[in-house]
Amino acid sequence: MAVCARLCGVGPARGCRRRGAAREQRRGNADSEPDTDTDPEEAGGGGVTEDDEAAERIEGGRPLPPSVEAGPAGRAPLSLLELPPELLVQIFGSLPGTDLPSLARVCTTFRRILSTDTIWRRRCREEYGVCENLRKLEITGASCRDVYAKLLHRYRHILGLWQPDIGPYGGLLNVVVDGLFIIGWMYLPPHDPHVDDPMRFKPLFRIHLMERKCATVECMYGHKGPHNGHIQIVKKDEFSTKCNQTDHHRMSGGRQEEFRTWLREEWGRTLEDIFHEHMQELILMKFIYTSQYDNCLTYRRIYLPPSSPEDLIQPGLFKGTYGSHGLEIVMLSFHGKKAKGTKITGDPNIPAGQQTVEIDLAHPLQLPDIETLRDFSELSRIVLEVQEQVRREEQQREQRQEEQEHSQQAASQPASPLAGEGAEGEETAAGAEGTTQDKAPASQPFVLPTGVISRNEDYPRTCRVCFYGTGLIAGHGFTSPERTPGVFVLFDDDRFGFIWLELKSFSLYSRIKVSFQNAQAPSQEAFDEMLKNIQFLAT
Repeated sequence: MAVCARLCGVGPARGCRRRGAAREQRRGNADSEPDTDTDPEEAGGGGVTEDDEAAERIEGGRPLPPSVEAGPAGRAPLSLLELPPELLVQIFGSLPGTDLPSLARVCTTFRRILSTDTIWRRRCREEYGVCENLRKLEITGASCRDVYAKLLHRYRHILGLWQPDIGPYGGLLNVVVDGLFIIGWMYLPPHDPHVDDPMRFKPLFRIHLMERKCATVECMYGHKGPHNGHIQIVKKDEFSTKCNQTDHHRMSGGRQEEFRTWLREEWGRTLEDIFHEHMQELILMKFIYTSQYDNCLTYRRIYLPPSSPEDLIQPGLFKGTYGSHGLEIVMLSFHGKKAKGTKITGDPNIPAGQQTVEIDLAHPLQLPDIETLRDFSELSRIVLEVQEQVRREEQQREQRQEEQEHSQQAASQPASPLAGEGAEGEETAAGAEGTTQDKAPASQPFVLPTGVISRNEDYPRTCRVCFYGTGLIAGHGFTSPERTPGVFVLFDDDRFGFIWLELKSFSLYSRIKVSFQNAQAPSQEAFDEMLKNIQFLAT
């Protein structure tokens, strides 16, 4: 009855118009009995398909027939059932696809209208961006409703960004709707040390409708073409893939041919190009380790960081140089007075999920003139002074917190920690940035100190601002991890660098300029929880 009231607009002094309409239709041998199907796949099935040409007349913006504006005998329509089918097609097509099964339960008239493929073509386009000419589906016997219900709606939960569980190496997977396919693309950094080059990508799996019955999952790994695979949604924000024909991954030349092919694709090199013994060990170790995951992988959802007008630059994903480990993917995010760089891909020393750098936005650094900057000892002196300042401020903050806990006056009127000690560097991130911009020009000359190693000598020679920061270093297997002081250097909106003082090394980072869909965090809390989870898994 509630459905009737919503559709018919029944008032207290009137009978149900839907029932009256049903009696009128029964006299004309027209059936409007309620239906009970709830599955999106059944929202338009089992009935006679309405005139698609009439539906497209509405969709294409042609004038409506006069019957739209007036019901029988010139009166206004009393219920939806009196509206022309082509107008109902337009109305139903504007509703979310998940609501249409409930609408199909109202009566068989609505069910027949919902079998119009124009409705589902519109839902595929507006909800999933499918702009293909879906009429070619007629060749396979599938309909737009099949595409929506059996492909797009069924696998909607795996769309977005994911991090594969490949031990310390991690990765970046982007699952997208690509035409009439859902494809999982693995994104790879460019070959070392070309950090400004675009990302590379290769398909790991795809899902599509081979026939009308159900969607087909295919593994794309290897060099023998698509083959049978399987996808299982383990739980919320986690799914796994499995290859059912791993023989497609093997090469006729055995492991040696597979290694040479992987080396060429992954590193852009041949075995003869690698002379450094330590680098040979790292590369061979990665090949052996990642080869164990070519038949089954688990993925966990990751979000892009939320942005704020107060952020130093737009947060997001960056490619960075990491010495013999090559290029890795880092996510830059802002958290008040701090900025964090979290590894999305990693290595045996610092695995994926760990926080590789942390920038203290409350402590900007004023670099010396270009000639003095070439002296590594002078830069070290400046950074170590700030490190000592940060240590003293932290001690003062802890003392004040203890005093507040034992003071009733502080409990009734809590004071801000280090209030009035702006000289100690305790301003807000936005204030720190403003102070730095007041003291320093919009851009200043920059050069790496003598003795600092950089994989990419083509780094920018001017920078906007520098901040004190710390970088995470560790031994093989993430042993004895510690944070060491360094310098965060902002070059422009898309590039920054970090000088690791203890390692006498420089990492250059360049923004990944890809528009990822379905990757925005629903809230700052959800993003923070995601960061916490991937770091917990990494340890």
